[in-house]
Parts: sequence; C-alpha cells; structure tokens
Amino acid sequence: MNTIKSIMIATIIITGTSLFSVAGGYQAGDKASDFKLKNVDGKMVSLADFKTAKGFIIIFTCNHCPYAKAYEDRIIALNKEYAPLGYPVIAINPNDPTNYPEDSYENMQKRAKEKGFEFPYLFDEDQVVYPVYGAQRTPHVFVLSKSGSDLTVEYIGAIDDNYENSALVKEKYVENAVDALLSGKKPEVTLTKAIGCSIKAKQQ
Repeated sequence: MNTIKSIMIATIIITGTSLFSVAGGYQAGDKASDFKLKNVDGKMVSLADFKTAKGFIIIFTCNHCPYAKAYEDRIIALNKEYAPLGYPVIAINPNDPTNYPEDSYENMQKRAKEKGFEFPYLFDEDQVVYPVYGAQRTPHVFVLSKSGSDLTVEYIGAIDDNYENSALVKEKYVENAVDALLSGKKPEVTLTKAIGCSIKAKQQ
C-alpha cells in the first residue's frame, strides 16, 4: 500500500490546464459528443435518452481493477445523491476482456446485479468511446453539463483524493464540481489526475 500512498500524495490538482489531458481527448470547456452503448440490461443507451437531465457524471470503470472496486460504493452514492437532482451516473467499461475475463459483458451483468447498480453500466465493446473522451484510467470521471442538445465538459479526473479510505477524503472533486453547477457556477477545480488501472486496449 506504500506505493499507492505515494501515488496519492503525488496527485496534483490542476485548474484550467491540459497537463493531464490525452491527445485527442477532451479538455474542460470542450463540447462532448453523445454515444450509444449496450447496457447490462441488453438495451442500447445514449445520453439523449435522459430528457430531463441537467448533466451527467460519466465514469469509465470496470470489474477487475482494485481502484474501481474500491470506488464502487462511492459511485453508487454519487448516483443516489445526484441523479434526483439531474446529474445521473453513467458508468462505462472500456476494457477489452480478452486478457481480463472479469471485465466481460456477462460479468458486468453479474457485478451490476450483485452491487445493485441503479445507473447504466455500459460496455464500450468496440473501444470507440473512451478514446474520444480521452479516458486513461479506471475510474476516470467526466462531468458534463447539458444545455439543450449541447454537452459541455466541466470536470475531468478523480472522484476524490483518497482511494484507500472514504472516511479520510478531504477533497470531493466530483461532488464539488456538480454542486457548483447546480448552484449556477463553474467548478473551481476542472482537472485532476485520475488514479487507477490503465485501460486495457485491444491488441493490434
């Protein structure tokens, strides 16, 4: 755990810069594109389906990663708190399950049922969505605001500042960002470094 602690201590908060952005990925202020992916219930889901949403908490996550597992209950709590306020969680598994069978669609269905997910858990099977967004890790969060049909990236990065212990969290990045948007303001922190497992791309 010392390595993880060292990584967490080294996490740098960046506001309004592109230090952690990915080539081709979004930066805060960019317009985001919609997508259509298969949910664990077998239905295709897009952001346009959420007619009354004010925005979205999009979280690239998975089954096997210990970081993703550690954040599952916090992701559930985020959806419980903010979905009724217009900011539902949309979870997306971007991993190729070839080398990580735990991340297969069937295991996604099992995990969603076991944990009682009340939000979509979508499979980026062809790995076409995560590169557009610029996601690198699981979990990696993109908070979007919605105005008409426009989606604007408002925050990118980590859920909070303590992977190991939710009781020791000092900075709740996602909550702070959504709270600001709900009060008609822009988030003070728009970019942090996502801490987690690397996304598993298909081998060429």
